[in-house]
Amino acid sequence: MSMRQGDVEPMTSTPKTYHMTPDEFRRFGRAVVDWIADYYERIESFPVLSQVQPGEIRERLPATPPQQGEPFEAMLRDVDEIILPGVTHWQSPNFFAFFPTGASFPSILGDLLSSGLGVQGMLWATSPAATELETHVMDWLVHMLGLPSRFLSTESGGGVIQDSASSATLTALIAARERATGLESNRRGVREELVAYASSQAHSSVEKAMMLAGLGRENLRLIDVDETFAMRPDDLGRRMAEDRAAGRIPAFVCATVGTTSSNAMDLLAEIGPICREHGAWLHVDAAMSGTAAICPEFRWIHNGLEYADSYCFNPHKWMFTNFDADAFFVADRAALIHALSVLPEYLRNQATESGAVIDYRDWQIPLGRRFRALKLWFVIRHYGVEGMQYHIRRHVELAQQFADWVRADERFELMAPAPLNLVCFRHRAGDEFNQALMERLNRSGDLYLTHTKLNGQFVLRMSIGQMYTEARHVARAWRRIQEESQALGAP
Repeated sequence: MSMRQGDVEPMTSTPKTYHMTPDEFRRFGRAVVDWIADYYERIESFPVLSQVQPGEIRERLPATPPQQGEPFEAMLRDVDEIILPGVTHWQSPNFFAFFPTGASFPSILGDLLSSGLGVQGMLWATSPAATELETHVMDWLVHMLGLPSRFLSTESGGGVIQDSASSATLTALIAARERATGLESNRRGVREELVAYASSQAHSSVEKAMMLAGLGRENLRLIDVDETFAMRPDDLGRRMAEDRAAGRIPAFVCATVGTTSSNAMDLLAEIGPICREHGAWLHVDAAMSGTAAICPEFRWIHNGLEYADSYCFNPHKWMFTNFDADAFFVADRAALIHALSVLPEYLRNQATESGAVIDYRDWQIPLGRRFRALKLWFVIRHYGVEGMQYHIRRHVELAQQFADWVRADERFELMAPAPLNLVCFRHRAGDEFNQALMERLNRSGDLYLTHTKLNGQFVLRMSIGQMYTEARHVARAWRRIQEESQALGAP
């Protein structure tokens, strides 16, 4: 019988599917978990820094996508043969570059569960557990780090998991912009009056945030630093007073607890009162170093944090949680929500309108968000505060040992204080020698170092915080540094 216009063709009883079946997922999932476990067992066999040349990976990939699906075994084989050679092994215990990024097994499993659930946690209503677990875990972190109680959700503030400290800085800057302009920053000309401040050692994300928030990089004042590379409060106060006298509005200050270059600690107790005097929003970026405050003896890094309007640190750096997970706190959540809230009709729901729930879509730049709290929850519950304290203290101890070795060797010199787990040092032979030394070490694959410039000089950075780094790895790194410096002809 012929079909008439408007008729719907009946479905067959056994429709074809291209999906992976649950049984296949079980089998291949076990294979992936085994592969990851094997990877960690053999990770020291790989050169830490990938040795491939630009374009080499793409040359090994097909020019066009497959027309038919391929066996999973082939995909995993290509990970070994094509992808692994192009991976820089951030989880290697010989990774001493940049700052660490954690990927502990509990975190990986929590992330797997998050991916399996496939939650889109933009509203409380779209998955109440995603919101309430995140709120609760963020309150745990306030207690774990000894942060001011005003950052608790049970008081005026609260915490949210951002993807990175860069996003946290941008979010804080937008809230500061709206507070300074009475929520009228979109009115023509208002933004031109606003000025922001950070030290010359602050992360580049502050400058980028100024661009994205529409305030302009020319309105960011870079404040001088002292001999420890920390922001000079006297210079900050002078610059803010000059701007106010010129009719500008000092709106935002970003202080850093542990700068990327040298782990310098800005003096919050002196910066805070200056911000209060001028009505400026104080944001504190403790991206890597904040984790240290889990240990009471290191909480001095947060002296003066009670002045802060917002604060962030990255569990995905030194707290054994895989990327991405930035813990961002505000002292006044209303200021943040008013700055970022837009409520279209398709997001309206009874729970939101009751005012009894948190909708984290109003605490961040994007609307959508993953269930990141699961992996952080798993990490905290697996290690406990005691386990985290043990590893943090061990990393600091190893860094201090390395600094002692540098001090004892007259060929090398320390270039900045080493309060925690970053050591900035160099060979006395000069900039070209130190750059050549770093490149030889990195090409060897035995370890990976990065550099910075302090007082105009090329400086090597020894960052100790990778989860599985032990004393033997640090001792070997120092030995290789000495060997390669001798191979370069140093006395």
